[in-house]
Amino acid sequence: MNASPTARLLDITRLVSRAGLGPLTGVDRVEMAYLSALERAPEPLFLLCRTSYGFLLLPAAAATTLRLGLSNPETLPSAGWPDRLRRRHTPRARLEAALRPQAVARAPHTRLAAMVTRHLPRGSTYLNVGQTTLQPKTLARLRRVPGLRIAVMIHDTIPLDFPQFARAEEPARFADRLAAALRHADLVICNSHATAADVARHAGSGPLPACLVAPLGTDRPRPDRSALPPGLDLSAPYFVTLGTIEPRKNHALLLDSWEQILRQIPETQAPRLFILGRRGWNNHATFQRLDSAPYMGRVVHELAGLSDGAVAALLEHAQALLMPSFAEGFCLPLTEAASLGTPIVATPLAAVRERLGDHATYVAADASSSWAEKILQLTAQDRDAQVALATKTTAIVIPSWTEHFNLVLKEM
Repeated sequence: MNASPTARLLDITRLVSRAGLGPLTGVDRVEMAYLSALERAPEPLFLLCRTSYGFLLLPAAAATTLRLGLSNPETLPSAGWPDRLRRRHTPRARLEAALRPQAVARAPHTRLAAMVTRHLPRGSTYLNVGQTTLQPKTLARLRRVPGLRIAVMIHDTIPLDFPQFARAEEPARFADRLAAALRHADLVICNSHATAADVARHAGSGPLPACLVAPLGTDRPRPDRSALPPGLDLSAPYFVTLGTIEPRKNHALLLDSWEQILRQIPETQAPRLFILGRRGWNNHATFQRLDSAPYMGRVVHELAGLSDGAVAALLEHAQALLMPSFAEGFCLPLTEAASLGTPIVATPLAAVRERLGDHATYVAADASSSWAEKILQLTAQDRDAQVALATKTTAIVIPSWTEHFNLVLKEM
């Protein structure tokens, strides 16, 4: 799949769905990076958005409206009349309403192939990096477009490998999406060799299209202390954990570790923990602890909705980033923390070891006592001296987005 495309069609459905949900995270940021890179590329760019009523085929210029709607959803117009009839006034509906007048064409779901055939030149490439938007019917319809090449990104196979961390319906739904991607795609982009191996394992004896391993790029975060919540005390040593508060991220282990620490030393001497991320799903026991534990707000602080600059400001001087996840596909926060020189303690997952090597300290995901011990060790150490030593003794290569797209764009 290395012939130069005549145009590219980027699926932005996931980004549109993020309107009003706060700062972009994870896969959303990857999709935004692709949008920015394809805007700079010489090939013509079109955008595709799947809505409840059909598809919008948009020009590249619509990206301005998309970005404004994501950063300032209060500026969006009212929802369109079909959504108003359904009393659907969400930021997503309003963003779709703002994009609709800019569409080059619109089509009901069943006419997607005809619309793309009519408006895009033969030999174009459709690209979907949203993973959750890999609709089997959409891919099957696009497969009918003459000469269209299809490239998709698979970030992980966690819903199949760890169904206990997914919503009840997600494993079966993801299995259908992965099967459709493997059946219809010309190119599968994987963010790590670990993910590529997982994709091949789940493909079994079935079809396996060309697979490109392209580690995700990392933009060095730009700390902005002025964006931190007023009155936040950073005078004591502190640690950061970053990510949606869901079972897979294993926040319960960190709360267990801090409770063990508080049994060993006075609260006034204990390090602080900043939990950065919004609350997810199926995690009621952890939410209850966050709402009622006596140390909350004094030693452990839950901070949701922080800007990228505020998150980077906390990471920059943290004793370490703590990531006790049970499963990860790539985990951008790890490479972003590494780019700031922040020490990292993580679970020994294949994708994490592949990217961080000896830069991180690894502790098992079920060993709260070992985590507590490591946290106290790091608290007692001079943070700057520790960073300097790590810089001398470990080498880590953090890919840039330029390197990522140098690999990807020549293949699609």
